[in-house]
Amino acid sequence: MERARFDNLPLEWIRAFEAAARTGSFTAAAQETGVTQSAISQRIDKLEKQLGTHLFLRQARSIALTVEGETWLPHVQTAFESLRQSSEGLFGAARSRLTISASSSIIDLWILPRLARLTEDIGAQLSLRTMVLAAGAAQEDDTIRIRYGAGDWPVAYKVPLYNEMIAPVAAPELLASASDWKELPRIALSGPRPGWNEWSARHGTPTTPLPALRFDTFVSALAAARAGHGVLLASLPLCAGDLAGGKLLRVCEESLSCHQSYWLLASNEAVSRRQWNRLETILKDPVPREGA
Repeated sequence: MERARFDNLPLEWIRAFEAAARTGSFTAAAQETGVTQSAISQRIDKLEKQLGTHLFLRQARSIALTVEGETWLPHVQTAFESLRQSSEGLFGAARSRLTISASSSIIDLWILPRLARLTEDIGAQLSLRTMVLAAGAAQEDDTIRIRYGAGDWPVAYKVPLYNEMIAPVAAPELLASASDWKELPRIALSGPRPGWNEWSARHGTPTTPLPALRFDTFVSALAAARAGHGVLLASLPLCAGDLAGGKLLRVCEESLSCHQSYWLLASNEAVSRRQWNRLETILKDPVPREGA
């Protein structure tokens, strides 16, 4: 008989409780769920009677969760999120067109080597948009974004593409021209990654010679290093192809780890769960497998 109290609890009662607890108001919960404030109050009353406990402390102009309500709330929210994700995964309609916004470096060095798998597996028309940095640029809910940072964006889906690791690299011909790579010209790169000053402080190498070339995109700086114009403090995951092909060489075994990296980000409006799972699988693959 005790168990019967918890069987067949109407979902609308639990939904009313979750909305009121999250918004802190029966009125706000009513507006969110599209019913009257009276209906929210009645549903929560019935839920409390069924559970045999008070979930809210009702005051003149406000409500507050009881200890029991506060304890139950995270379990309810977890259950709703699991229900939403499973429904999206099983029944969500795939988007017919996906837009990915990323820097030119990520498009050229990370997405293009994986493009064949993307176009084959995603099942949608794919549009790649080069990100242009602009102060106060609004977030686009219908766009999948790849951004550099620590991962603290409030989005439904997010995952780091790789663990950032930084080390100096140079063209083989340039390295052969000097007995010590520290004497070679250096290339600087603007942006959030650690630079030559951080490298020198960590590893005790000289801060000179000062870089004679500075670029604002990694793909341009990498091309300059490939052409033999200097030593570049490079993202090892992004230049993995050049290292594997012998176009660039690491000049030493030391490296710098970085807590920031490129993250794949999307809202529920930008991509279905199935498509997100495929994007994550393909774009997190450290070794591109064209057509696989």
